Amino acid sequence: MNNIKKIFLVMSGKGGVGKSTIAVNLAVWLSMQDKNVGLLDIDIHGPSVPKLLNLERNLTKGKDKKIEPVPYSNTLKVMSIGFLLPDESSPVIWRGPMKHSLINQFTHDVDWGNLDYLVVDCPPGTGDEALSIAQSIQNIDGAIVITTPQQIAVIDVKKCIMFCRQLNLPVLGVIENMSGFICPECNSKIEIFKGEGGKEIAEKFNIPFLGKIPLGIETVTACDSGKPIIQYNQESQISNALISSFQKLI
Repeated sequence: MNNIKKIFLVMSGKGGVGKSTIAVNLAVWLSMQDKNVGLLDIDIHGPSVPKLLNLERNLTKGKDKKIEPVPYSNTLKVMSIGFLLPDESSPVIWRGPMKHSLINQFTHDVDWGNLDYLVVDCPPGTGDEALSIAQSIQNIDGAIVITTPQQIAVIDVKKCIMFCRQLNLPVLGVIENMSGFICPECNSKIEIFKGEGGKEIAEKFNIPFLGKIPLGIETVTACDSGKPIIQYNQESQISNALISSFQKLI
């Protein structure tokens, strides 16, 4: 971990808000800036990163019995429990101590090399995995918190921020995902989820609001094809919103 300059956690107290999509696009965008990047997926029960990047490979051992992360490109390496499962439908039925052991192994027994950034995709909630990663790495620069506009998400995301504060983990900013739907016919924005959840959270906790990311058919197509939206269509409204948020973060 001492060979990594910046470590970001992508978190949310709520499931289904698009943490993995944001984490993958952030890691890929950073690697496109000629930075050496690692992407660590610690969602043990629902690893999405291998599918989002179309990576399906077995892990290999490198020097000193270290685990070699799977390369996505010359500047991006990836680690996920998804690479260890026999197939994508195999469940992981583990208690807390086993999850903590795996996360510790992914942080300390993987040959990450010298990285400019490590992006950690966390599962929903404030339980075992989030606590394990916060305790396993001493030099985390902070968390990026993902929400959606509506109150049902905001309630859980506030718990996530309080979790960070109790652990003295800086919150670097909030991203509001699924903020309106881009109509494929007229290219106008339709507000599916009502509310200003991202801004509400940022104002309440006095943390930066990084931006709103709309939802579109292109995002779904890109995710299912295993190609991040900022590579799938760099000129789309969604890609522009992502890049603007990432630039504010950096």
